[in-house]
Amino acid sequence: MTIESLPGSSGYIDAGNRKITYFSNGYVLGLTVIAGIGGLLFGYDTGVISGALLYIKDDFEAVNNSSFLQETIVSMALVGAIIGAAAGGWINDAYGRKKATLIADVVFAMGSVVMAAAPDPYVLIFGRLLVGLGVGVASVTAPVYIAEASPFEIRGGLVSTNVLMITGGQFLSYLVNLAFTEVPGTWRWMLGVSGVPAVVQFSLMLFLPESPRWLYLKVKDKSQAIVVLSKIYDPCRLEEEIEQLSVALEEERQRKNSVGYWDVFKSKEIRLAFLAGAGLQAFQQFTGINTVMYYSPTIVQMAGFSSNQLALLLSLIVAAMNAAGTVVGIYLIDHFGRRKLALSSLSGVIVALIVLSVAFFLQPSGSSTGLYGWMAVLGLALYIAFFAPGMGPVPWTVNSEIYPESYRGICGGMSATVNWVSNLIVAQSFLSIAEALGTGATFLILAGVAVLAFVFVAVFVPETKGLTFEEVERDLEGEGLGKWVC
Repeated sequence: MTIESLPGSSGYIDAGNRKITYFSNGYVLGLTVIAGIGGLLFGYDTGVISGALLYIKDDFEAVNNSSFLQETIVSMALVGAIIGAAAGGWINDAYGRKKATLIADVVFAMGSVVMAAAPDPYVLIFGRLLVGLGVGVASVTAPVYIAEASPFEIRGGLVSTNVLMITGGQFLSYLVNLAFTEVPGTWRWMLGVSGVPAVVQFSLMLFLPESPRWLYLKVKDKSQAIVVLSKIYDPCRLEEEIEQLSVALEEERQRKNSVGYWDVFKSKEIRLAFLAGAGLQAFQQFTGINTVMYYSPTIVQMAGFSSNQLALLLSLIVAAMNAAGTVVGIYLIDHFGRRKLALSSLSGVIVALIVLSVAFFLQPSGSSTGLYGWMAVLGLALYIAFFAPGMGPVPWTVNSEIYPESYRGICGGMSATVNWVSNLIVAQSFLSIAEALGTGATFLILAGVAVLAFVFVAVFVPETKGLTFEEVERDLEGEGLGKWVC
């Protein structure tokens, strides 16, 4: 199969005799955008708290006087996300992708109301936990729902749309922080407005179908799945998809009915897939992306830019570059491939982290902004430019397609849990390590981790570009297994 970009249509895919674009089926695009609102919740929540915390400290003296309370307010959403992601895989498999999304929206909206109305820091922390639970479930559900409703030729790009919503949510959070700086009850608005996308997604999801693959494999009445599939594929392709699902259903029946967490580790093939998926999620975080996103104002100030306004402006530019880079990734992931894109991305990330490290090593202590300050800003820009198109979308895309149907929800949830745990470790340790070892040494450590990530991707991560779910599963279980580790 060849995949080519045709003139005049950047999203055009040539798959044998079938021609499919990202925009040729409005129904699929609508499913993708609505499901992707879960990514928007994810991104907004990770970005908004940095600005809101400044005003929370003004309202609650206890928070202002306690670093522990400040850290707890920030990290409790991550704790909730870890729990939500771990449970989200089981919820997806047991109740379906649609119900999982609706549950995530309800919990997130409840959390946003609790945060906005919080009379004290402890109620606020509970609200952060609820929001985290919703984000965790959504982080598992959205990529799987989109992947299962997408033609395989453009599956990577459509799943990456969810990552675009994450980066767009982070950018939106910076804008909201700026917009509400002069409004009474500043932080309450910043946190409370996050419930609006959840309500919007809940309302729209009521009119959307369940994932057609989940319906076909889990529900006795196959006609429901066929109705959804008929809106995605033309009649000739529809027959082919139903035939592949029939084969998958027969294979499902030959397995035991339910899959538990420990079953993931009993099969060599599933262990291999989980290693690739969870490893990608861990390295996405340990190569420092949320260090850059959470602490970019601090890093800019460490580089010698003392003005808060300039630091925030440069951070807004970083967030905008992250979103723009994801758009590039949407195009590249189905044309260049997941594995090659990740390797290229990590190569650039290594260079960028070395530039950042050198800038901080060479800058004299206590010096004002100069050559090395701008060198650090250049390193940040290079980092985002290389990370966003590759290591941003690739882990989520690979995890949405690498597992067999019966393991997709539970393995996706476990991998997302790895992502959130890694996120929490990095967020809680970066400033402490930078203070103990120096910022230059800290970025050098991240560069070393990125080298390990490059080796990991080269050895353990397969190429799934242009493969149906059934072809990925056959490669996993059959003779194709050998080419996964090469």
